Amino acid sequence: MVFVVDRAIWTEADEKVAQEVMKSNAPVIIALNKLDRLENKAVLLPHLRMLTERFPEARLIPVSALQGQQLAQLERAILQYIPEGVHFFPDDQITDRSQRYMVAEIIREKITRQLGAELPYEVAVEVEEFKPSEKICHISALILVERDGQKKIIIGEKGGRLKKIGQQARLDMERMLESKVMLNLWVKVRRGWSDDDRALRSLGYDD
Repeated sequence: MVFVVDRAIWTEADEKVAQEVMKSNAPVIIALNKLDRLENKAVLLPHLRMLTERFPEARLIPVSALQGQQLAQLERAILQYIPEGVHFFPDDQITDRSQRYMVAEIIREKITRQLGAELPYEVAVEVEEFKPSEKICHISALILVERDGQKKIIIGEKGGRLKKIGQQARLDMERMLESKVMLNLWVKVRRGWSDDDRALRSLGYDD
């Protein structure tokens, strides 16, 4: 398990994830990100001390995802815990998920990239229409949130953020499907979906 945290900041979100990490029996690697922004290494020491006390068995690796610093070391550390398994699928098959599922994942990825730190925890994508054809694939999807404020964040000023999410997602979909894509996105408030097991299964969160 790789737990990515800021090199000097500990947030409520970090604490929430930390509680789940401590419940796991899996090996833990803690990646302290944004190493490139660290001007004074002394700032890192209290953070390292706190993490070492809370996760005595974990391996701590400072990295910079932006600059690529020590990512090779992180990769080697991860590989030490991953046993090589047998091939269950052909080499050219990249996933066992459906195209419909992958479309939703692409939209989720673009939401994450656009929102960054503003990303609501309770956000999901429901593909309502997926109609491929020889010339164009028609796709309609709902971006689900739990509060009105989250809806405004995703839509952005004059719909600008939602438009960017759609444009970027459409380009990736066209590469994946090898077809032109007509993509329609809406943002909908559906309160309580993240606590509803039936709703979670319908959205693909069944593992």
